[in-house]
Amino acid sequence: MFKNQPKGLFALALANTGERFGYYTMLAILALLMQARFGWSEAAAGQVYAIFLAGVYFMPLVGGIIADKIGYGKCVTVGIGVMFLGYLALALPAGSGTAAKLVMFGGLALVALGTGLFKGNLQVLVGNLYDNPKYAAKRDDAFSLFYMAINIGAMFAPAMAKKITEISLAKAGYVYDAACQEAGYLDALSGAYGLCFGVACISLIFSVCIYFACRNWFKHADVTAKQAKASEAPVVELTPKQTKDRLTALFLVFAVVIFFWMAFHQNGSALTFFAKKYTNLAVTGSMRIGFNIWSLALLAASVYTLFGTFQSTTKRAQLINAGVSSVLLMGAYVLYRLMPETVNAQPSDFQQFNPFFVVALTPISMALFGSLAKKGKEPSAPKKIAYGMLVAALGFLIITLASFGLTSPMDLGQGTQSILSPGWLISTYLTLTFAELLLSPMGISFVSKVAPPKYKGIMMGCWFAATAIGNYLSSIPSMLWNKIPLMANWAILIGLCLIAAIIMFALMKKIEEATK
Repeated sequence: MFKNQPKGLFALALANTGERFGYYTMLAILALLMQARFGWSEAAAGQVYAIFLAGVYFMPLVGGIIADKIGYGKCVTVGIGVMFLGYLALALPAGSGTAAKLVMFGGLALVALGTGLFKGNLQVLVGNLYDNPKYAAKRDDAFSLFYMAINIGAMFAPAMAKKITEISLAKAGYVYDAACQEAGYLDALSGAYGLCFGVACISLIFSVCIYFACRNWFKHADVTAKQAKASEAPVVELTPKQTKDRLTALFLVFAVVIFFWMAFHQNGSALTFFAKKYTNLAVTGSMRIGFNIWSLALLAASVYTLFGTFQSTTKRAQLINAGVSSVLLMGAYVLYRLMPETVNAQPSDFQQFNPFFVVALTPISMALFGSLAKKGKEPSAPKKIAYGMLVAALGFLIITLASFGLTSPMDLGQGTQSILSPGWLISTYLTLTFAELLLSPMGISFVSKVAPPKYKGIMMGCWFAATAIGNYLSSIPSMLWNKIPLMANWAILIGLCLIAAIIMFALMKKIEEATK
């Protein structure tokens, strides 16, 4: 799994892990902060959340255009600095008036711009490492590992947001209460959420240290097509027809994945509102283990050591991995046994399940597709994307079944109907994670492999621009939250995923022929 990968992959992955930890700490509470600080409805908070996500994922297109001219590394460095200023602005206690809104919007704009310069170009650097024929066959595995590293940061983020919230509320004499609308409590809650942006600043410092300390490991990959040509380094030349065919295939894929991201990015809005309004946050029984981030971390780590047990080539290595696996699993169990009989969860806690499942399931996914590749039966990246859309539809079918008999949000008003087991949301996140693993890392790998050399930055930016459109459209369920029944909201997402899968299968032959 990790064997024979270039060192640059691990440096770039760790740099991204730190940045994503801060980003997802902020994202876990962004919509909730807007409700607490400004008293906004689900529709208003969801709209701003979606616009911000759209900006975060659209700006890599701008970053890609700039990077193809001045270099990927320069854009990454500037991006880190701009993001830092954005998080710093968001961390300032600015109250709840007009000035506070302007500061928040300004901070969010800086975060979006900085991410645009950083995110896509960092991934282009990863892809460039695998232009070397020595590593070319490991490109898909590399992006799976890179994606796993991103989700390590994302996995710990909601727990960090929750801990900061609990500590800050306790100092003000409160405990978290999803239904409380008391002014003093809301002031304390918004202040607690504001501290989470400070965590993002600290995590960026970690990222920049890793990036510059290990720069020599990937410096050779920081070369645009223009720079390579100027230095007389070998550059892959495509005919005009090949370039056109590849660009056409890429744009077809971009158009389809818009629907996936529209459906998938309900975690910070509609699914969080569902957790807040309908899920029993007093968790008991064995399900408590899912709300202890350290237990989850040990369980995720044990998956890798268990794979090491079976994949190691020496008896000694097998025994060591087996021993470590036993210790990790025992540690997870001990932490679970030490938990109180009832765990009081927060709506943002559910956002840790998706990254946990990504981290835990990545080696299984890699092993499965590796086995299929050896038999010559591995699906192409476009086919994986199509299958991912079908699985995403199944994920929203689960939450639809959970919604039978629930009072519609428009009738519930500011109240809650906290009767559902957390298992419904956890199962939904598990299924959506299967879909994500089929689509996202494979899609990024596909772009890095198929994009014509002189358009690498722009094409990676276009992948994120398609994501941005999907992210903005993700506001539709929030806008409809208080207007239509829950099941109708989920049915819209199921329908869109199925339509996208059908379109993808219909275009499959054309896409695969264009990218041979």
